[in-house]
Amino acid sequence: MTDHPATNHTHHPEASAAAHDHPRRFSPALAHRLEAPERKLWLPIEPVLAQMDLAPGIAVADIGVGTGYFALPIAQAIGGSGRVAAVDVSPEMLDLLGQKIVAAGLTNIDCVQAESASTGLASASFDRVLLANVWHEVDDRPATLAEAARLLRPGGRVAILDWSPDVVVTDGPESTPPPGPPLAHRIALLDVQHELVEHGWNLVSAGPTGKYSWLVLATPPRATT
Repeated sequence: MTDHPATNHTHHPEASAAAHDHPRRFSPALAHRLEAPERKLWLPIEPVLAQMDLAPGIAVADIGVGTGYFALPIAQAIGGSGRVAAVDVSPEMLDLLGQKIVAAGLTNIDCVQAESASTGLASASFDRVLLANVWHEVDDRPATLAEAARLLRPGGRVAILDWSPDVVVTDGPESTPPPGPPLAHRIALLDVQHELVEHGWNLVSAGPTGKYSWLVLATPPRATT
C-alpha cells in the first residue's frame, strides 16, 4: 500500500502505446462519460458488488478500471485492511482516478498501468478479479483468462461485466441510441459462458445486471493431481 496512490503508477511503455491504437478501446478523451450521473441509474453499483460477495480485508484486482466507477466503492467496502489493484492501460485514466483516490482519502488502492493479459501483479494474491466493460475490447481473451487465473488465490473468482447486445434500438429522428459501444462490438452472455467453460472455468452465476449489461462470475480451473 501507499499513502499517495495517485502517484503510485507502475508504468509499462508498451501499454501506453497500445492505449492510443485500438479501434474498440474506450478513449480517455471521453472519460467524462464515465462520470455521468445517469450511469448509476442504468448500471447500479450495489447489485454488482453484492454478487461479487466482497468482505473486509480481501484483495481485488479491477482490470480496466477506468476512472474507478467500481474500484472506489470496492475499496470502501473491503476497508483499510483490504487491497485494490486498479489496472488500466491508459495513463490518462489512471491520473483521473488518482485524483479521485486522493479526494476520497483512500489509501488501499494501487494504480497500475498494464494490459489485461500481462498485469505484472503477483501470482495468487487476489480474491476477486473484476473486468468491467472491457471484455469486448480485449484482443486475446484466452491470455486474459490465464492472467486472471494466475492472479487468483484458491477460492477466488473472476467477475466479468460487459454490455449486452440484446438492446432494442429504434429508428427515427427522436430516437436516442443506448449508452455503450456499437452493437457490433458487444458480446452475448451465452458466448462468454461458453468461452469460460471451454477454458476450464467453473460458472458460479450469470445473468443480466442493470439495464444494458450482463455479469458472469466463475472460478478458475485448477491443476489436478
